[in-house]
Amino acid sequence: MGCVTVQPSETMNAKPCHRRWLVIIGALKLVKGVLFLALGFALLRILHRDFYMIALRVSEALRLDPERIAVSKLLEKATLLDVHRLKQMSGLIFAYACLDFIEGTGLVLEKRWAEYFTLVLTTAFLPLEAIKLAHHPNRWTFLLLLINVLLVVYLASLLRGQHIARKNAGFADARV
Repeated sequence: MGCVTVQPSETMNAKPCHRRWLVIIGALKLVKGVLFLALGFALLRILHRDFYMIALRVSEALRLDPERIAVSKLLEKATLLDVHRLKQMSGLIFAYACLDFIEGTGLVLEKRWAEYFTLVLTTAFLPLEAIKLAHHPNRWTFLLLLINVLLVVYLASLLRGQHIARKNAGFADARV
């Protein structure tokens, strides 16, 4: 399937195919932001309720066996949550949703700053994801880490290519 013809903005020197991938990444960031926003509000909604009982009902609704180690550990951790901790968690989730909205909006609007912003943020979270994978290895954490590494490589190569193209354009202008 060929690339859709897209007119890059004046400040962008990337090919239309690269623009399309950045818009797709931006749209996914916006969807992720909406999901985190919903999660933040869900946490605020259960502030003054028994979180353990809610977790137990959810595990029963999903037909998860509370005797399994992973489920029992999750239920055990649910007993440690209090109102203050839930407020902290929802605040962090809202902040993360904000970052996703900023990244997504900038990428969809094809802004160069958003490419750098996404590269820096994604790179900053890679060590945390690697630590999580080392402590709790599973295929989903590995897949998330792999996707983010590929995103960093893609953005870095795209931005490097744009930098070289601008540098060469400036050099060509100086020769004329």
